Amino acid sequence: MLDFTSPHVLAIALTFFLAGIVKGVTGMGLPTVAMGVLGAIMPPVSAASLLIVPSFVTNCWQLFTGPNFLGLLSRLWLMMLGIVLGTIAGSWLLTSADTEWTTIALGVALMLYGGYGLLARPVAVTANVERVLSPMVGLLTGLVTGGTGVFVIPAVPYLQALDLGKDDLIQALGLSFTISTVALTIGLADGGAFHPGNLMVSALAVVPALLGMWFGQSVRRYISPATFRRGFLICLVLLGLELAVRPFLQV
Repeated sequence: MLDFTSPHVLAIALTFFLAGIVKGVTGMGLPTVAMGVLGAIMPPVSAASLLIVPSFVTNCWQLFTGPNFLGLLSRLWLMMLGIVLGTIAGSWLLTSADTEWTTIALGVALMLYGGYGLLARPVAVTANVERVLSPMVGLLTGLVTGGTGVFVIPAVPYLQALDLGKDDLIQALGLSFTISTVALTIGLADGGAFHPGNLMVSALAVVPALLGMWFGQSVRRYISPATFRRGFLICLVLLGLELAVRPFLQV
């Protein structure tokens, strides 16, 4: 179980406040930021257990405030099924005792997401290809989620490539993140990674996360979301690089 001393709790609160700001400005990124920052100060499995409640609350908010929940669920259910199966299957890595490999995997996932966001050009997925790709993308996303606690690869680029309107895209991302959170919870519980102290602090982390989201939404009018997102992605790449190489520097 984590030793939740006051400085530790303060670091967790500041992390979720920062992650909430990123989500408030860009519409995504809370679990990714939380995993990246907390993964630098604690084992990734502990970080994943702390993000469950704030991630679930904020993503449900994003999911159920959209206009087309049933339509998106009908369209994307195979992808969601793949996410559930992949996450539960892949969570053995996150809950294993080998924290070096989970830290490396987390770092690589952050670098891939940040690098893709900075360098990749927009692509389009046709309806015929979507039927084939959806379950495979869901399964791969689940495996990455189960192994690293990061929900975004390759789900976010894939959903952005579909022919979705702005509101539907935001709601589809909320659907994917919510399903990923529930599946990760099942995987962590099955691996014995939940402790009462973790769940208590995870629930308390909802407060700074929501405050951060409110602050981020308030400052959106004063800053360029595109510029903010670029800086956020660069920070993710650098943080991912540090996490990926850290185990080798400690040898």
